[in-house]
Amino acid sequence: MNLSIIIPLLNEQESLPELHQWIVKVMTAHKYSYEVIFIDDGSTDDSWQIIESLSKENGNVKGIRFMRNFGKSQALHAGFAKAKGDVVITMDADLQDSPEEIPDLYKMVITQDYDLVSGWKKKRYDSVVTKNLPSKLFNWAARKTSGVYLNDFNCGLKAYKNTVIKNIEVSGEMHRYIPVLAKNAGFSKIGEKVVIHQARKYGESKFGMSRFINGFLDLITIWFLSRYGKRPMHLFGAGGVLMFIIGFIATGFIISIKLIRLYAGYKTVLVTENPLFYIALTAMIIGSQLFLAGFLGEIILRTKNNEERYKISSEVNL
Repeated sequence: MNLSIIIPLLNEQESLPELHQWIVKVMTAHKYSYEVIFIDDGSTDDSWQIIESLSKENGNVKGIRFMRNFGKSQALHAGFAKAKGDVVITMDADLQDSPEEIPDLYKMVITQDYDLVSGWKKKRYDSVVTKNLPSKLFNWAARKTSGVYLNDFNCGLKAYKNTVIKNIEVSGEMHRYIPVLAKNAGFSKIGEKVVIHQARKYGESKFGMSRFINGFLDLITIWFLSRYGKRPMHLFGAGGVLMFIIGFIATGFIISIKLIRLYAGYKTVLVTENPLFYIALTAMIIGSQLFLAGFLGEIILRTKNNEERYKISSEVNL
């Protein structure tokens, strides 16, 4: 199979028939073998009923329905698990991503041997203040932190080799950082293509300013996981040892000064009246906590179970 097109969605009943028709037109024109996997992430409108209708009309249409809203990362994870195509395309369901871009993305993966190609919505039709400016700041921070030099991490239109999506773990809200996850997994040939961004035709955006706050928090998380996710003791243990050394040196200094003054016959004060004592005590307590955090992190890492992160209520053509 040439293509798997994965489309997570939430309350997009108006756009689904038009999007399906558009995809079929492109697939037919280029004679691709394909599957379209819609993941209904807890819609409260008639989105699932439309997916079921489309699946009866077109056997290439498949669907997964979550019992409630679990998030885009979980929806992509479910779609990745089912994808069979040599190249996997992800796109949004709101018609802001154009299916006309799929052939060029497919060629870049197949003929130029890219592991992943990310879309870049260079010209956007979103609000400058609430979306464009925060997005530019977010992308700048992501580039500096991750070392993956893309202009638009958050673009939903991406193409992957099948081996990429089968070897990365998308969880939490990490869908923004799939290129970083791919790089950390060893897939180094990551490209970018300027794609058309279309104005929203139906409904309203499901994302607000909070997504950028969450995005920066996730950026910190992925930075930590990429460097210390497999060895938390290296970070926390090192920090704990450093604080212990500071506390030990401060304690040794306090004792040495007191003994010298006693030996010289000078008046001394109680150790507890010396401000440096509390610095030493605090440093040693923090050192103990950091060391314990690293130790617990190692235990959790070795005993964690891969628990199911979402519940599926229905599937069609799968």
